[in-house]
Amino acid sequence: MDLLYGNVKKVYFNYLSAAFGSALISSIYSTVDMAVVGQYQGPAGTAALAIVSPIWNIVYSLGLLMGIGGSVLLGAAKGRGDEQQKNEWFTSALIGTIVLAVISWGVVALFDTQLLQLFGAEETLLPLAKEYLFPIKFIVPLFLFNQLFTAFLRNDNAPALATVAVLSGGIFNVFGDFFFVFTLDMGIFGAGLATAIGALISVLVMLTHFFTRKNTLKLVKPHGIVGQLRRITVTGISTFFIDAAMGILTMLFNRQIVRYLGTDALAVYGIIVMISTVVQCCAYSVGQAAQPIISINYGAESWTRIKETLKYALYAVCFFSLTWTALICAVPNGFVRVFMTPSAEILRIAPFILRSYGISFLLLPLNIFSTYYFQALMKPVPSFAVSVARGLLISGSLILTLPVVAGANALWYAMPITEAVVAVAVIGLMVKYTKQLAN
Repeated sequence: MDLLYGNVKKVYFNYLSAAFGSALISSIYSTVDMAVVGQYQGPAGTAALAIVSPIWNIVYSLGLLMGIGGSVLLGAAKGRGDEQQKNEWFTSALIGTIVLAVISWGVVALFDTQLLQLFGAEETLLPLAKEYLFPIKFIVPLFLFNQLFTAFLRNDNAPALATVAVLSGGIFNVFGDFFFVFTLDMGIFGAGLATAIGALISVLVMLTHFFTRKNTLKLVKPHGIVGQLRRITVTGISTFFIDAAMGILTMLFNRQIVRYLGTDALAVYGIIVMISTVVQCCAYSVGQAAQPIISINYGAESWTRIKETLKYALYAVCFFSLTWTALICAVPNGFVRVFMTPSAEILRIAPFILRSYGISFLLLPLNIFSTYYFQALMKPVPSFAVSVARGLLISGSLILTLPVVAGANALWYAMPITEAVVAVAVIGLMVKYTKQLAN
């Protein structure tokens, strides 16, 4: 589709449908794993996957760092008609991803026990978490390449193939979970195996793009690769921090929950992690659909098209915000029964926990979308500031202090308060930068 001259509404919602499918299926890996493992091994299995969750967040975020950072810069170069610069951004981002993949692979493979203990694993949960992680340790780089290729395929007019690739891996993961976990009685190890194979399938499907006539991405010699990697990192760091911070926050929540509320509450929090992952993926899709359109039109100085894209993106933000908040408040124990075979105590405590935390979903999509919007307008500093404020500074402070000053259950209000404070700043910044665009 023509991002510079095509109908903005049609282009945006076509990209949104592709990005939404891709992002949603990405979340299915961990979501279905938790549902199946929770049904097979009960609350202990759900809690074990909550311990593994920060590793997912960090690995995915490294792929987003290079993928989103590089594709934003590629989009601007494409809008200017600079093919050489466009391909230099692609090559540099690929090299950066390879380096990060090797480093993260070594860390996960060699220090899995230490990582899981850092993220809150204790004697009963550590063996289960390690069993799930074992097959995944062999293919860690694939998760980074999935994020990289998905971002670049969207900017190379192949959003549908990116969706098909992620859908293929996700479908295998769903059926593989049930087959390995229940039919072959592999338990939590089978869930990890299905996830690993699903990631391989997704990468293989995306690689087919580079052998088609539609492909315009080529490997070229970058000029000043260190400087280019620096710019990619600066541009993509806010998106990186969103996922990385989710891992940090999960670690903080895990430790505070174990300290103040116990393992039943930790099992319920595992469900929150999965729902939050899906809601964040919905927010990602809004931003990822808008980013290539805004970046290319920013390079071409087509300000009216940028404002029109923003309008449709905000419609999508409102839809996802209201839908997920309504669902979690209306049927909290419905989510519990999906993700585990619950005890009576978990059914008692879950509604309060899920509803209290779920209020944050009203503003979470807006705050996450804003980071993509600022990135596409070449405003990396406010984008990063929003990510750090909601992902660490405000949220982390509240997670640590609320249980002390207001009681253990006040912990569940940390994210609603955080999202509300950040949203005030986000709205002000979005109005400011949108007004600065030439009429």
